[in-house]
Amino acid sequence: MVFEPPKRLVRALGETAPEGDDWLEKLPDAVQQAVALRELTVERVQVPGGRSSLVVLVRAADGTPAVLKLAPGRARPEAERAALAHWAGRGAVQLLEPFSAEGVLLLERLHPDVSVRSLPEAKALLEAAGTLRRLWVEPPADFPFETVAERTGRQAEAMRARAQADPEVAPLVGLALAAREELLAAPPEHRLLHGTFRQSKVLGGERMPWLAVGPDPVVGECAFDLARLVRDRVEDLIAQPSGAATTRRRVKRLAESLDVDQERLRGWTLFRAVESGVRAGRVGRPRDAELLLEFASWL
Repeated sequence: MVFEPPKRLVRALGETAPEGDDWLEKLPDAVQQAVALRELTVERVQVPGGRSSLVVLVRAADGTPAVLKLAPGRARPEAERAALAHWAGRGAVQLLEPFSAEGVLLLERLHPDVSVRSLPEAKALLEAAGTLRRLWVEPPADFPFETVAERTGRQAEAMRARAQADPEVAPLVGLALAAREELLAAPPEHRLLHGTFRQSKVLGGERMPWLAVGPDPVVGECAFDLARLVRDRVEDLIAQPSGAATTRRRVKRLAESLDVDQERLRGWTLFRAVESGVRAGRVGRPRDAELLLEFASWL
């Protein structure tokens, strides 16, 4: 099997890989070993694929279609495994192998080229929100996941450093950090969250019409999870003359449909948009940074 990682994965990992990281170099051998160990037949590598993991469409020895996913440790694949095991297929892709080599997941095959994002916008938001609601469950006892406070605490440090280096982003960063402090003071619930939920993370399935994939699980309030969905198709929002008004209506509609406090959703949407914008600027994606920070300014 001749193997070459997708360009999107190589580019994304190149932006974030610590010095000396050799996961990509070892990836071809890791794929070969994972396939041989499970007696899988490879159909194809999913392209363009994700930004943090390799997805390979395979068939088991009995012909069952499946997905083999490999991810570096910094993508927290073991947390993903634990979350998928806890959801047990309710609203999310089914884990086919509870225990496996670190960084290797064998998953139920969904329709990899059919996501909620392919639907008209209003329908896409409705279906995505319905899927997300099913994931918001009590976390397992002694859960192995980051909390929202822990994850955003790391992000806040990076945001402060960027604001010191780039005064232009400092006002928005200040607003985002103030919103975070206020939101963390009295969270209304603690649930297991997807962590990186958006329309492209919801794929068509056989046993259910739509199922979530690719979680980066975290424990905290539901508004944090929903906030990433608010800015889906941000490039389309920015292109609209009424983009700011549309965004505010979207916050209101999603908050009401999922029984989430509207102001808390607005606050987390602001924080997450600014954090993503600052990070995009830091790793050399100025266009993405510009879009995200303009979006954040509307909130």
